[in-house]
Amino acid sequence: MQLAPLAMRDEWTQGRRYPEAVHPYRSEFRRDRDRIIHAKAFRRLENKMQVFDPDYSDHFRNRLTHTIEVSQITRTISDALMLNTDFSEVLALSHDVGHPPFSHTGEEVLNLIMQDYGSGFDHNLHGLRIVEYFEEKYAAFPGLNLTFEVREGIVKHSRDYACGGQTYVDISEYRLEEKPPLEAQLIDLADEIAYNSADLDDGFHSGLLSFSQIVAEVGLFRELYEEVKTLYPQAPIKLLFSETIRSLIDTLTTDLIENSCRELQKHSITSLEEVRRSPGRLIGFSPGMFNKNQELKQFLRQSLYNHEVLRAGRKRAQAQLEKLFRYYLRKPQGLPGSHFLRVSELPLHQVVCDYIAGMTDKYVESRCRQIFGDDEFV
Repeated sequence: MQLAPLAMRDEWTQGRRYPEAVHPYRSEFRRDRDRIIHAKAFRRLENKMQVFDPDYSDHFRNRLTHTIEVSQITRTISDALMLNTDFSEVLALSHDVGHPPFSHTGEEVLNLIMQDYGSGFDHNLHGLRIVEYFEEKYAAFPGLNLTFEVREGIVKHSRDYACGGQTYVDISEYRLEEKPPLEAQLIDLADEIAYNSADLDDGFHSGLLSFSQIVAEVGLFRELYEEVKTLYPQAPIKLLFSETIRSLIDTLTTDLIENSCRELQKHSITSLEEVRRSPGRLIGFSPGMFNKNQELKQFLRQSLYNHEVLRAGRKRAQAQLEKLFRYYLRKPQGLPGSHFLRVSELPLHQVVCDYIAGMTDKYVESRCRQIFGDDEFV
């Protein structure tokens, strides 16, 4: 496929931290994609929740299936904008490898605990540490030895750092005064499209969100539902809902592509360096669609994420993580050998945080039962 002049190209990469020979038939970013897919941290996403605990239903998204959906939407957007799809795809597949157990609850708990030590926890920065140090697969170097641009994208796909603020991980090498390539800029928005539509879908099928509630409170869904109902007047509600979700994904994706093209033309952006020097991000929804998407996000926050059924699970997860953290601080000898060895190199609280962040939801449950007993968190 022909690439746009402003797309990232393999030959423009700043390379790997540890030089490697060029592969005879795989591009640099395709090699990075394959390394992420074969990483343990990527496989563990299967047992990390997205919104619903796996015991709630086998049909709902987990962190891995969510990542696959983000990757699919990312490839669509990247192809339409004539960007480097291999580069976009590896960023989509790696965007959540640093997520701790129990979704955003786990991230919030670890961040609050680590702030007591003058540090913090952010899943993107932790993802960088995973691909740089924690994955052990190669004899020649630590980590996965990903290209500079992929590491930069893991750090910067969802926020800019140029306006100040210290981070607990040294990221000064990642061109902080510049915007990332377009392939990185689109990831956070593909992520939004994926989780907004998926969470609405899972929320409805869980019974926590009613069809009438969604239609009444989400304007974009209501508009699309009216169109679907006109096309399929005899279809059952279940299929009308499914068709509307499909239309929702298509509508958000199409608007993002079309508006991004307009922004690039408006600012006369024709090269990667012009992308990097741009004062603002160039990938985004149109103002009208942005507002509609914000309404959808607000509805999900109020009606689904804050639902009493999900709050109860978050409270239990918080208690488990906090108690595990205190336990390993008191008894570091309980850490696996590979982690215990790091205590000589890193502060104990950092080693404990790294260990817990790598756990799956199921493993947290298992460790809590083994250490504290079955009735501790009932």
